[in-house]
This record gives sequence, C-alpha cells and structure tokens, in this order.
Amino acid sequence: MPLGLTLLVVATILVLFGVGQRMLDRMRLSDKTAVLFMVAIFIGSLIPDIPLGRDLFINIGGAVVPLILVIYLFVKAGTGMEKARAAIAAILSGLGVYLAGRYMPSEPETIIIDPNYAYGIIAGVIGYLFGRSRRASFIAGVLGVILADLAQAIENILLGIPTRIRLGGAGAVDTVVIAGFLAVILAEVVGELRERIQGGTAKKSMVYQQGEFMRRERSENKYEGGDDENEQGS
Repeated sequence: MPLGLTLLVVATILVLFGVGQRMLDRMRLSDKTAVLFMVAIFIGSLIPDIPLGRDLFINIGGAVVPLILVIYLFVKAGTGMEKARAAIAAILSGLGVYLAGRYMPSEPETIIIDPNYAYGIIAGVIGYLFGRSRRASFIAGVLGVILADLAQAIENILLGIPTRIRLGGAGAVDTVVIAGFLAVILAEVVGELRERIQGGTAKKSMVYQQGEFMRRERSENKYEGGDDENEQGS
C-alpha cells in the first residue's frame, strides 16, 4: 500500500482511539469530521480519474476531497490574519513544489527518495514555516500541492505539450497526505515546545476556549459581542 494511504489508515485508527484530540480541536475539526475526510480521501483515491475535457482528468481523493477540506478549514480560520498567512504560505508552498518538479532529476532511480514523497516534504515544511498555526500550516501544505499540480497543468496547456493532465492523480495522494500531516505535526510539536517555554508567564493572562488560547480581555469581548480575534500559534 502506498505511503499516503498507509498514513491515512493509521491516522484514522488513532483518531478513533482518541489520539490527537487536542490537535484536532485546535484545527476546529471534530473526530467524526476528521475521520470522514480521511475515509473520503482513501476511497476517492481508489476511484478512477474523472475526465474533465481533452486530456484533462481529476482525482477525487487526490484533489477534490483535499480541496473541500482546505476550504472548510479556511472558512473556520480564527482571524483574517491567519487566513492571509494561510493563503501566502500556500502560494509559497506551491511554488516550492513546482520548482522542485522542474529541477529535480527526471529519472526517479537517480533520487534517493520517491519524488512524490519529496514534494510532500517540501510542501509540508514550507507550509509550516510560513503558516505558523496548525490550521494555516495544514491548509498551506495541502493547497500548495494542488496549486503546483494546477500550475503544471496550465503550463502544459499553454505550451501545447501533448500529455495527459491528471489533477490529484499519479501519486499526488501520497504528496497531499504527507504535506498535510507533516505541516500540522511540525506546527504541533513546535507549538507545544513554545507553549511549554512560555507557559509559565504568557499563558497566565490567557484562557483556553474553543480549541485556542485567547487573551482574557479578547475572550470577554467575544462573548459581549466584541472582537473575535483569537491568539495565533494554535
């Protein structure tokens, strides 16, 4: 079984056993929603690519479901700043994957790691570095892969390259899953370290509500009809 699908199966089992609950809460995802999306990606990846037109195909598990998940999380993002960071990080992540595809050796046997895994790692790391929060990092990692795939498809069309364009196909599921998991895990690990380092002082003036740390005055304003801007880094 490909690495991406293996990760999905393992992650689904862990979530069903209650592992990662705190991380999901901070991403504004319930256990049921997370499992639903992971199962949908797994099943969708087994469905043949859907033709959209001449030499253009799209895969449900590798493009459609991940894009729906990204939109879902983007809408639930805490602040406009987080949404902006997620969008910028996604563009940079996509650019990184696109350039890697252009300059990496074309012969897979000359590379020590599967290209799809390498693209996923690149997207995940860039997504975390510029997304910062768990939600924005995940959005950037996954959306970056999809954007890179779309950019390559547009380039092929403009240059008239006679090749089948498969959005989310040809191993892209592995790339998407690795990118998303790596981005959010990096954000979780670094976020935990930061919270432990700062927890003795910074968190004393904050409260934990709705899966995120908020400053007390912001929390009070929120329930009084005021500012709903949550503290970032979650």
